[in-house]
Amino acid sequence: MDSVEALVAHIQGLSGNPAEISHLHSILKQSEETLRAHASNLAPYIDQLQPSTHSLGYLYLLEAYSCGPVPRENVSSFHACVVGFINSCSAEQIRIVPEKFISLCKRFKDQVIQHQLPIQAVAPFMTAVRKLQSSHEQLTALHSDYLLLCLLSKCYKAGTGILNDEILEIDQPRDFFLYCYYGGMINIGLKQFRKALECFHNVVTAPMTPINAIAIEAYKKYILVSLIHQGQIPTFPKYTASSAQRSLKSYAQCYVELANCYATGKYSELKAFIQSNMEKFQSDNNLGLVKQVLSSLYKRNIQRLTQTYLTLSLQDIAKAVHLSTSKEAEMRVLQMIQGGDIFATINQKDGMVSFHEDPEQYKTCEMILQIDSSIQRLMGLSQKLTAIEEHISCDPVYVTKIGRERPRFDFDDFDSVPHKFL
Repeated sequence: MDSVEALVAHIQGLSGNPAEISHLHSILKQSEETLRAHASNLAPYIDQLQPSTHSLGYLYLLEAYSCGPVPRENVSSFHACVVGFINSCSAEQIRIVPEKFISLCKRFKDQVIQHQLPIQAVAPFMTAVRKLQSSHEQLTALHSDYLLLCLLSKCYKAGTGILNDEILEIDQPRDFFLYCYYGGMINIGLKQFRKALECFHNVVTAPMTPINAIAIEAYKKYILVSLIHQGQIPTFPKYTASSAQRSLKSYAQCYVELANCYATGKYSELKAFIQSNMEKFQSDNNLGLVKQVLSSLYKRNIQRLTQTYLTLSLQDIAKAVHLSTSKEAEMRVLQMIQGGDIFATINQKDGMVSFHEDPEQYKTCEMILQIDSSIQRLMGLSQKLTAIEEHISCDPVYVTKIGRERPRFDFDDFDSVPHKFL
């Protein structure tokens, strides 16, 4: 153990000087095998270090300690140690070895899930994500784990913070798939179906070769959320991977048939189809969403009536959409009016419903500000995409690859070169 004591002395002596951090890093890398060999005995040495001052060395020791089995009696103290480190550590130092920090956080996540305490890791993981990020546009390997913890602990609103970030930097495709998949599930929990649909859309249309299990599960939920939010399944956009366009429907055939049944507008047939495929939906953990699809059919059928009639009695509405009573029809219509799904008024005296056009004239101050905000956001995104395109076009690896694929260039190839490079 003398070597570990010497290592701790190096950590304490070199951590305070930024110029010595790289030297300390090389010493720590050379000591990895020693740390692994003494993993179970590192706890007292970790206690000799300060997470804020000795972040790099603390991370090496704590990550090595977490590799071995943590005794049950030490689980609480280990969790407290990890949380304290995440909250206090230096972002600059942990970014020197991001793989170590990610490994430690993932083991911490696995332990809290194993002990059914995911809520204990939600706040620390949010801090970990922000410290690991170089900017809010970067997707880290911890994003999806954080969203999973939010899901398991039902802290859906906590997940919206990172879901609202505009992600432009992605290292691993799998991280992106899981980030969007879990993000879609969080938005479902919040009843934000438009945002959920956007998340699942990003999974389904992302480049993939071959098709992956995450995309298949996302497509199933994509169909269900599309029916709830839009009443139909959107067609694949042109940029969708050919493998996805060919295979996704075959992997989700039951859900495609559900959508076809939904399109008929017949509640009894849809209910019968769901009952006959109950086990399938239950095994996919989608039964709750499927029930919401069934309930949404009433709304879709009422919306169809607004396209045909200007006025209609509550009794006729109940009969047309297969509701039991006019009172139930009234409640459905009221909910849709409150939700902005239709524009109508109900005459309580004669039980008549009058349907109206959308009253929004798009000329209020609030609407103008909203439109301006959207325009500014799109302009900013366009500038970022242009910068990324220019960066890629100057990347030696990209240029070399293009050179192999196109050994000869025409004069027209040089017309689109930005002037600032001339």
